[in-house]
Formats: sequence, structure tokens, C-alpha cells
Amino acid sequence: MASTGAGGRGPRAEGRRPRYATVILDVDSTLSGIEGIDWLARRRGGDLGARIAELTDRAMNGEIALDAVYGERLALVRPTAAELDALGEAYRAATSPGAVETIAALARAGVRVVVVSGGILHAILPLARMLGVPERDVHAVRVDVDARGEYAGFDVDSPLGKEGGKLVLLRALDLPRPRLGVGDGITDAEMKPALDTFALYTAFVRREVAARAADLEVSSFAEVLEHVLGSPPAPDA
Repeated sequence: MASTGAGGRGPRAEGRRPRYATVILDVDSTLSGIEGIDWLARRRGGDLGARIAELTDRAMNGEIALDAVYGERLALVRPTAAELDALGEAYRAATSPGAVETIAALARAGVRVVVVSGGILHAILPLARMLGVPERDVHAVRVDVDARGEYAGFDVDSPLGKEGGKLVLLRALDLPRPRLGVGDGITDAEMKPALDTFALYTAFVRREVAARAADLEVSSFAEVLEHVLGSPPAPDA
């Protein structure tokens, strides 16, 4: 594989014709190296962090339906407004290497980049802004807080908190094709009927059940960029 250099920026990347019109990106363990709900749970101390992490892992491996654990995890953690702000900072601090440069190169090449996550919208928006993804192309779950900043529930109607919800959302969005989806879990693989290619992202974790559904595996955003735009031309080309 030809190197794209530090941070995933290839020479004259935007001069190459993209294979895809739209790239759909997951957040937790893909655009960022943390699982948001697990990060919040660890702040509670005790054994809650381990309990929530186990539920998350089982859902991402397809052992239990996302519907069965989504509301339960939030009800146990009950994140406050201040904690959601802190999670937004943590997402940005743990941004996947090369993601900023890759998304910028894709935008210059005319590729639409869309973020689709079962994570918490309030915490994901700061990461998306840093990455240069417009708010209209960021899809996640709204969590509500009351006037005191205490947890007050979540958007139970969002498809992203349910099994197969990413597929439901993608079909409703009707994004330009061809489409590439990039993510780490079974909830990402469930998008395949609305994708042309599903790439399993393995830089942080490799889930075998999602690997079996993947069309290819990538371990860096440099590889994502190369797959979308092809190998860069030789320096003297």
C-alpha cells in the first residue's frame, strides 16, 4: 500500500476521482477512540463502568439487541449537562489519527461525508465541527437535561437507539451513491443493504461478527482515503 504520509494526507489527493459520492462514518471506536457511554460510566466509579462496557460490547457484537440496552445504559449513568460537555472534549482529544486530514481531502474531492452514530448528539457535535462536517450531516441521539442540568431522558423515537436503526436512517436520507460506510460494530454492518461497500474500521477494536459482514477492513484513515480516492500519482506524474 502506498503511503499517504503522516496524518493520512496524500499528495494531490483531491486531484483523484473518488470511487464514492458519500462516505458514512461511525463515531465511537471509529472517528474517536472511545465509547462514549462507557467513558461516562467510568466516571461513576464502582463496578458500573465494567457493567456498562460489557453491555456495550455485547450489543456491538450482536449478542443482544441495541434496543434492549440503549435506554438501560443511559438510565444507569444519567449523564449531566456538564458531563456531556466533558464527553465532547474527550471525543475530540481521542480523535482517530488522520481523520481531520482525510475528511478535508474527501470534501475537496467533492465527497459528502456524513456522521451516523448511536452516540449522544450533544457530545458528538463538537467533534464534527472540528472535523469540518456540517451539522446537517451529523446524526446521533438527542439526550435531554432539565433546567438544573440533570439527565431527563433521551429521544426514544430516534432509530439510532434501536437495532437496525442506522439502516432505517440511511434509507430515509437517500444520500448520493455510490456509498461507503465505515464503522467498527454490528450496528454499522447492518447498514449494508443501503451501502455499496462496508469497511470495518479496526484501529481500536476488531469485532469478528462485524468482520464477517465487511467487504474490506481498514486500520487507519489513510487507508480510508486511499480506498476512496485510489493510490496517489507518482511524484513526477
